[in-house]
Amino acid sequence: MELRHLRYFVTLAEELHFGHAAAKLHIAQPPLSQQIRQLETELGFQLFQRTKRTVKLTEAGQIFLVEVKKIFKQLEQAIQIGQQTSRGEVGQLVLGFVSSAAYSILPEILRRFRAEFPDVKLELHELTTDEQWQYLRDGKIDVGFLRPGFSHHLIEKEIFETETIFCEALVIALPEGHRLASKAEIPVKLLINEQFILFPRSFSPGHYDTIISLCQQAGFSPKVIQEAIQMQTIVSLVAAQMGIAIVPSSLQNLQRTGVIYKPIKRLKEPAVEVKMNVIWRSNYASPIVDKFLNVVRGVGSNLIDLKSTW
Repeated sequence: MELRHLRYFVTLAEELHFGHAAAKLHIAQPPLSQQIRQLETELGFQLFQRTKRTVKLTEAGQIFLVEVKKIFKQLEQAIQIGQQTSRGEVGQLVLGFVSSAAYSILPEILRRFRAEFPDVKLELHELTTDEQWQYLRDGKIDVGFLRPGFSHHLIEKEIFETETIFCEALVIALPEGHRLASKAEIPVKLLINEQFILFPRSFSPGHYDTIISLCQQAGFSPKVIQEAIQMQTIVSLVAAQMGIAIVPSSLQNLQRTGVIYKPIKRLKEPAVEVKMNVIWRSNYASPIVDKFLNVVRGVGSNLIDLKSTW
């Protein structure tokens, strides 16, 4: 049984006239009659009652017509969904992100994408940078937002593509009432005797090395008393007066009670910035991923226009 046989049947059932149905189908009447008889033979029951003057649906034919129309409706929906999927308008997108992305560029990206593509289901996973590499490699996420700096992954550059979409300054997070809280800007050298709370190097070596280098340029190595893998945990520990931290400026959006943020005072050197990168598998063709990356670039273009060089 072919799909065209069902179309012939539906047209004849609607016209109840072989001549009119044949004209509508742009075929001759004898072939139409032959195709209907073949369909009835294949089905094992009669679809039409024929006389010289009339054509009527049998009871079985009436029931069959209802079901065939359901099939065509489902087929139309399948075609529509397929077309929308090919254009990246429906489906599912799985995202990974480091915690600091949730306080910077990610909310605006999600808002715009959902507004443009409301039928795409978004699934989000908060992951460390290292976890995102593994999840991308295993196909568990489609796109990631992470901090650059994993040199031992350079061997896999051909597997991934990445772009820098956001740069932001580092700021100093202090407990309320700290001796330096009254300063508008704080030189890093004044932190020489402070106790630092840092993100572990194993989870984000780029971010960790930037802070260590910043302190070393000021003439000291930071006294690290505590490490935490989530930025919000670091800020909470600062609020608990466990120490101070140097964090991306977007963490100020967290608005944690008991913490104040101060810009880093630079004399001659340019301000220290940290990057946020978007990453995806280069060998994975997906219209939805392409649509999402276009939104990411649209949001990021207001902030930075820089291709990452890892």
